[in-house]
Amino acid sequence: MAGDPPIATPADRHYERTRHVWAHRNADSGRVRIGIDALALESLGELAYVALRATGSSVARGESVGTLEAAKMTSDIATPIAGKIVARNDVVLGDPLAVNREPYGGGWLLELEPSAWEDDAAELVTGSDVAEWAAGEAARIAAEGRLD
Repeated sequence: MAGDPPIATPADRHYERTRHVWAHRNADSGRVRIGIDALALESLGELAYVALRATGSSVARGESVGTLEAAKMTSDIATPIAGKIVARNDVVLGDPLAVNREPYGGGWLLELEPSAWEDDAAELVTGSDVAEWAAGEAARIAAEGRLD
């Protein structure tokens, strides 16, 4: 809405264009954390339940790695990268609202050992392109009232 502050979308993340999942690579370990962006959370509302795939699972880019349940809807979480799940965020499993409170920090969902980071990252929005993409998506979501 006009006058509302912009929805946070940090430029240091890589964003999946349509599914609103972010990826952030740790420069030291090479591992990648993924989470849901604030645009998706604005549409979903307060989360009531989070289910995540088990550690040790190998996943392809775009594959479902869990579900989010909110009063408005249930949504699959599609991983923006391929790799092996090496950690789940137990905090969000016990407190789904942690995702709403801190989507880019303590509300991360899974950590993966990427199998094709460079290829996958090239397909995601990042850096200086994030602001324009996020503004367009926010306008589209406001007009349509839904993510996709």
